[in-house]
Amino acid sequence: MELGLHIADFTFPAGPSILSDDLRRIAVTAEGAGFSKLSVMDHLWQIEPVGPIDTEMLEAYTTLGFLAAVTEKVDLLAWVTATVYREPGLLAKAVSTLDVLSKGRAYLGIGAAWNEDESVGLGLHFPPTAERFERLEETLQICLQMWSENDGPFDGKHYRLGRTMNVPQPLRRPHPPILIGGGGEKKTLRMVAQYAQACNLFGGPEVAHKLEVLRDHCTALGTDYDAIEKTVMFPLDPGAGGQNVDTLLGQLEDLSKLGITHVHGWVPQVASITPLEILGERVVPVIADW
Repeated sequence: MELGLHIADFTFPAGPSILSDDLRRIAVTAEGAGFSKLSVMDHLWQIEPVGPIDTEMLEAYTTLGFLAAVTEKVDLLAWVTATVYREPGLLAKAVSTLDVLSKGRAYLGIGAAWNEDESVGLGLHFPPTAERFERLEETLQICLQMWSENDGPFDGKHYRLGRTMNVPQPLRRPHPPILIGGGGEKKTLRMVAQYAQACNLFGGPEVAHKLEVLRDHCTALGTDYDAIEKTVMFPLDPGAGGQNVDTLLGQLEDLSKLGITHVHGWVPQVASITPLEILGERVVPVIADW
């Protein structure tokens, strides 16, 4: 089992003037502590319960480019990209660029999007739920085509591309891994089985059931359930002095027994660095053998 760090809150004590320095320290420490993935939210306004709506939030792919420059080993992704915020051709190009500049460390984390308030506020297209899922599936198809040798047109219900040329191609082959966020049983988990290399669920009592649903979709589609990375989003709070470590290890062990191989989460007071060090010393080495 591995840990990943989700940076969801950019309101650091020293403020925006040295936010880049704080972000660099967090990323470098997480990588040194043995975290395998580093992610940011694809939101433009802060969300509850992380913080007030008008606190600091950075655009995801610009931030990932910065993180690529200050790290060397961790995988990088938006957890998860809001599919309707960017045209698919541009998104495929952005992930390709991130992969090349990070020397092969990009994932495409993606979902159907849900934050109507920020979309309406900033004038972004936000269609009804059913259409967002249709657009998500077409976006996945376009990204896979752009990451292949096929540079021909794409003619879908919602997107039409005259030529899907993409140079340079991502370094990671056959393409950057795709992680689809969400546990919707009819659409989301079916798309995981059909298109993705990783799923993401929220840690809770339904994890085992959701994994069985995913297994059923894989069987129906003839895909390899075991080849899909099973991840959950889960709070990683070791406590200010490490007092929560034993409880956290118990929770992680329970998830491991269900088949979860990667736990990804936010760390309270992450800018203080100490919680990352505690996780690196007392959690990462223990779960590595699970």
